[in-house]
Amino acid sequence: MGGLFSRLIETSDPLLMRQALAWLYGFVRPQRKAIAVLLGLSLSASLLALAQPWLVKTLIDEGLLARDYQTLWHMAAIMIVAGLLGTVLAGVNRYLHTRLSGRILFALRDDLYRHLQQLSPTFYGRRRTGDILSRLDGDVAEIQRFAVDSLFSAVSSGIGLIGAVTLMLMLSWQLSLLLALLIPIEVLWLRWMRRKVEREVRSLRERSADVSSFLVETLPAMKFIQASGQQAREAGRLDQLGQGYMGQLLKVQVTEFFTQAVPGTLTSWCRACAFLIGGWWVIQGTWQLGALIAFSTYMGMAVGPVQSLLGLYVAIQRMAVSLGRVMELRQEPVAVREVPVPRPMPQGTGELRLERVQFSHAGRQGAVMREVDVVIPGGLKVAISGASGVGKSTLIDLLQRFYDPDAGRILLDGADLRELDLGALRRRIAVVSQDIVLFRGTLAQNLAYSAPEASRAQLEQVVQLTQLDSLVQSLPLGLDGLLGERGQQLSGGQKQRIAIARALLQEPAILVLDEATSAVDEATEREVIAAIDQLFAGRTRILISHRASTLADAQLRLHLHEGQLQVLPLETAGHGR
Repeated sequence: MGGLFSRLIETSDPLLMRQALAWLYGFVRPQRKAIAVLLGLSLSASLLALAQPWLVKTLIDEGLLARDYQTLWHMAAIMIVAGLLGTVLAGVNRYLHTRLSGRILFALRDDLYRHLQQLSPTFYGRRRTGDILSRLDGDVAEIQRFAVDSLFSAVSSGIGLIGAVTLMLMLSWQLSLLLALLIPIEVLWLRWMRRKVEREVRSLRERSADVSSFLVETLPAMKFIQASGQQAREAGRLDQLGQGYMGQLLKVQVTEFFTQAVPGTLTSWCRACAFLIGGWWVIQGTWQLGALIAFSTYMGMAVGPVQSLLGLYVAIQRMAVSLGRVMELRQEPVAVREVPVPRPMPQGTGELRLERVQFSHAGRQGAVMREVDVVIPGGLKVAISGASGVGKSTLIDLLQRFYDPDAGRILLDGADLRELDLGALRRRIAVVSQDIVLFRGTLAQNLAYSAPEASRAQLEQVVQLTQLDSLVQSLPLGLDGLLGERGQQLSGGQKQRIAIARALLQEPAILVLDEATSAVDEATEREVIAAIDQLFAGRTRILISHRASTLADAQLRLHLHEGQLQVLPLETAGHGR
């Protein structure tokens, strides 16, 4: 195995691959006891398997041919017991192996998912969701299979090979020389095929990611596709992607077939030679029939492990491709990190202070913020305007620390955001935007997503305040009624009211409404805003909207333009974004 890992390291950046293998070993190490038990079971099963041909040899040579019925009976009884014991061991081994595989698989996936949870919106903006899913599912499973299955396959094969070769030498060292000719040829062949396998498998993974990305992009947009009459075009795209995937899959199958077929053919030739030579010895009376049968069986048992060990070339290339793809995600830098010891969350009214804040998105020209200095006193109702794309959403992302300023700092009630606990900070700032996120589940579960500890009475209260009564009444189970995938059966106004109710339950110090009432009529909007003003009196409310009515009665008006956040006179608010 050490040589195989060395070859794996040679195929990629050595430092990166050592880090990848160290990361992988970190999930295998805690399972040492379970692995030791399975290795013991594998050793026992291998020894039982090795004993069977020798028992057959004894049964034939010392029982049947010697006409010794007592030996025949004893050998048959021992074979029955060995077979039953082998069956029990195989069942226990399979159960424990499945449990161990599952533990390592989900530990790997959980670690990668937790890392993905820390990445910024920029990462998800430039990555295809289907590609991420392909790596999180297929590639992680491929790594797990190598880490567990290949490990036990290598150990079992090693034990089987050593045992079979030892017994072959005991039966006939001359015929055993056939292995000395066979193994080097197989090693050279698989070494030559190694790079081709790696290249074909990497291409297959990319084709699979293309199909996943297509499905992730088009299934949620099916209503729009139907309305545009483009079903045939999208079906054609899927067919084209499927043909590309199938073509590459066939290439991989052909490559792997020849990788395994040549050694298999050579093995058949060697066994035929063994039967010709050994059979001649039996005819001449210089060798026993049982010994010939046992030798032929051991040759198969020796060649099988050799092929399994050499087949690790294929497995290791598949794993190397998957490990490289996963490590691309695992090594994606986390833009926002928490301090080891965060300071206590300040209990103020939600005052915000931006001190010489500068920020620009990586890969884009122009700064979103240019040395912005502004104070938003706590408890005020604040209107923010500015042209589309000027950076209002980025400002909110900075407040929630999805990004950190390139220079300067942002203070919440006198505390630098970078010194606070990230989770606690984001609970203190609730954002209701145009893009409403709803999950498959009940209405109550969606309402209480940010505040899972909310009581039934609190849920009923926010339902009344956001005028969701009619929705609750329309669901057969009321608050416990299912919303379905992304709440697709709900209107835009219902989704926005759910999002506002969710924010109210969160009880933040700062509430941001980013076009949050755009899908409701003005009369309903006035009632919702009035309820928010009543519930959040004394806390900061930041409103962003195209509607002048939404921004009415703001106590502070800010305008974002060319990287500057300017304070406007109260009478000019609400015109433009």
